[in-house]
Amino acid sequence: MELILEDGTVFSGKNFGYNGSVAGEVVFNTGMVGYPETLTDPSYTGEILVFTYPLIGNYGVPAQTMVDNLKANFESDKIHLKGIVITSLTEDYSHWNAVQSLDAWMKEHKIPGLQGVDTRALTKRLRTAGTQLGKLISQGKDIPFYDPSKDNLVAQVSIKEPILYERGEKKVLLVDTGCKNNIIRSFLNRDVSVLRVPWDYDFSNEEFDGIMLSNGPGDPTKIPETIANVRKWLDKDKPIFGICLGHQILALAAGAQSYKLKFGHRSQNQPCILVGTKRCFITSQNHGYAIDDQTLPADWQPWFFNANDGSNEGIRHRTKPIRSVQFHPEAMPGPVDTAFLFDEFVAML
Repeated sequence: MELILEDGTVFSGKNFGYNGSVAGEVVFNTGMVGYPETLTDPSYTGEILVFTYPLIGNYGVPAQTMVDNLKANFESDKIHLKGIVITSLTEDYSHWNAVQSLDAWMKEHKIPGLQGVDTRALTKRLRTAGTQLGKLISQGKDIPFYDPSKDNLVAQVSIKEPILYERGEKKVLLVDTGCKNNIIRSFLNRDVSVLRVPWDYDFSNEEFDGIMLSNGPGDPTKIPETIANVRKWLDKDKPIFGICLGHQILALAAGAQSYKLKFGHRSQNQPCILVGTKRCFITSQNHGYAIDDQTLPADWQPWFFNANDGSNEGIRHRTKPIRSVQFHPEAMPGPVDTAFLFDEFVAML
């Protein structure tokens, strides 16, 4: 099997998982753990993911246990990315909760993998040249390149009909643009009910105490319907909280502009600093776009920024209970340093 980048670079190796050819955007993740959660994160839709950590598969894949109508050990019901590229696959896995190997799981979901690649060299190329389109070619079966940023990926991963997760008296309306399961769990664990609605759902007639804008894949400008729905609520008193793509949706609804990062942020060790302080939080991230906080209207202010590249990592309204973050306070995988943001939002309801 080969990975072919759009600049003509070729990386050869051995196939594992499903034996087939796929095309997508090639990105890298520097996390050391969390591949079951990462592979099932809808934000990776359309992407071929390079793991920089050299040993993948060593703790297998956990059981498909259901809790609160959600898969407890995964972030959605299936693998969303196109394929993965790694240095070394651990076939002899070991973990108390593992029920199958990564190889078997990927075959089950028809996701191809490429192992035996110098992922350090590949990652250095992506960091230098920027994110590229690429394709995994199996058995010489060539296919055209595919650019997922041109499609409405959110429509592919969002639910089709509303779902209610009942818990306490307070209710959050969650706009699903590719929602990770742990965002829902984070509210249920705080005794808050969740009404999960599709990405383009008009929720004007629903009853709720606050709005949650979820994470998701792709370019935020591809979902103007969601942006328009959120814009209607910016002049009201309902608390609003956005995460990742939800952060970008909120900022665009407020009048700011987004842009594509050179190679994105995908890891569980991104340092984010609270504006006006020296307080740094280590965060989990997965995004290829960011918000230009210089384009924020006067009644909005930056909330966090990335200590590595200075990019915006959060915004908040100066007077209203409306805020968002580019990182993932729900973690899964990654640190829970910013889980308190859910507590702050719930206190606003």
